[in-house]
Amino acid sequence: MRVIGVIGAGVMGTGIAHNFALAGYDVILVDISEAILSKAKEQISNNIRLQGLYTREFIADKPEVILNRINFTVDYELLKDADYIIENVPEKWETKKEVYLKLDRICPAHCIFAVNTSCISITKVASLTNRPTQVIGSHYMNPVIMKPVVEVIKGYHTSEETVEATKALLTSLHKEAIIVNDFPGFVSNRISHLMMNEAAFVVQDQVADPKDVDDIFKKCFGHKMGPLETADLIGLDTVVHSLDILYESYQDPKFRCCPLLRKMAEAGTHGRKTGQGFYPYPFYTSSLV
Repeated sequence: MRVIGVIGAGVMGTGIAHNFALAGYDVILVDISEAILSKAKEQISNNIRLQGLYTREFIADKPEVILNRINFTVDYELLKDADYIIENVPEKWETKKEVYLKLDRICPAHCIFAVNTSCISITKVASLTNRPTQVIGSHYMNPVIMKPVVEVIKGYHTSEETVEATKALLTSLHKEAIIVNDFPGFVSNRISHLMMNEAAFVVQDQVADPKDVDDIFKKCFGHKMGPLETADLIGLDTVVHSLDILYESYQDPKFRCCPLLRKMAEAGTHGRKTGQGFYPYPFYTSSLV
């Protein structure tokens, strides 16, 4: 595999494109807007300059060489030579459906589709394609370049060949694949979103402020980040949408989204990516930190 297609140039897509380019792959980063792609290019360029502060073992090439490995485009047709696709579009079924119907038509027969999703069924996505054995879930964590593990999800039809190819690809990025089965939320989000949601309820009920909630998890349990800091990093809008999918999938009231969390998402205070969430981020410029 030499050509990696990355669909979606948001926070996750830019991180994934950067990571693969850093490892020497040719990357085609696709989005629907030139403005989004321009912002993604600027973000990746900034991150490349900063990466030496965080990941010394990866640095081998000059920043301009790494950046030149990424083709920023709105043209899906350029994916006709892609060996592996990682899709990162918003967690909306109609949006994903449109993307996969297009990818299945354009991409070569050997190409594997990796769904970078928090909660949507890999089996359901695979049903849109003529290659269900070559569809797999790959749940990258943010910031991508600093996370050594990817949650990899087997759909009902996912072949062992696809699993092994994905594991080998991640190994080339110095990442470990932890293989889980396909069920809404998988492992990480099914558990972590309950914690973030309940932390928001604690703030809403005025039991504690966000800093005290997070400090308890960091100082008592040894977590590197508290649940509300994590929610800000992921994006409160993304957390809300994932909770809605979990609630719809399981019909279990434990996944009912905290009203405060939904109110903040509707107000546009989405966390780090907007400069304000449970905490302010006046100097936030990089997805590496």
